[in-house]
Amino acid sequence: MIEKSNDTLSVKALLIRLINHDHSSFHELYDRFSVQIYGNILRMVKDADLAQEILQEVFVKLWEKRSRIDPDKAFNSFLHQIARNMIYDHFRKLAVAKKLETHFTEINTSTYSHIEEELIYKESNQIFLNAVAQLSPQRKQVFTLCKIEGKSYNEVSDLLHISTSTVSDHLLKSSKFIKAQMLLSNLLSPVFISLSFLKALL
Repeated sequence: MIEKSNDTLSVKALLIRLINHDHSSFHELYDRFSVQIYGNILRMVKDADLAQEILQEVFVKLWEKRSRIDPDKAFNSFLHQIARNMIYDHFRKLAVAKKLETHFTEINTSTYSHIEEELIYKESNQIFLNAVAQLSPQRKQVFTLCKIEGKSYNEVSDLLHISTSTVSDHLLKSSKFIKAQMLLSNLLSPVFISLSFLKALL
């Protein structure tokens, strides 16, 4: 213990002076105790610059709390307690900062992905609509009734007075044309198209 290598009565006298706002006693206490406190802090934080920073904070806190000092109690323990609190507070803030960083990174990534997906969908949808618009009038009508309005082959056959095989042929050729237009756009991958527009193109 530090008190064993220092005159206890002398330390007590310094503390009494410190309580009474004596600056010289503060500097003397720093000279006597800072080396060991620094060593203990360094063992815990493993960073010399950070240890030095925390050491300074410990003695700033000592000055701020000088009125709470009990000169009859072990001053070394008092200093170590302040140092431990400073170290725990540092790591707590570090952990909170890390969590916040992770949280905001996830939010930003999620938001960016959502926006990107929405833009891609809007672009692909516009290409899709443009391709449908280029179909011949009857193919466009058949495609719209079957794939967009969800009517059956038989319903479309009755509405347009054409055979179900003709309906099927129009749909097959329309789907091939639309898919080719979308692939040629160079804006979307075939995988994305097959997933997003599967119902419309099959």
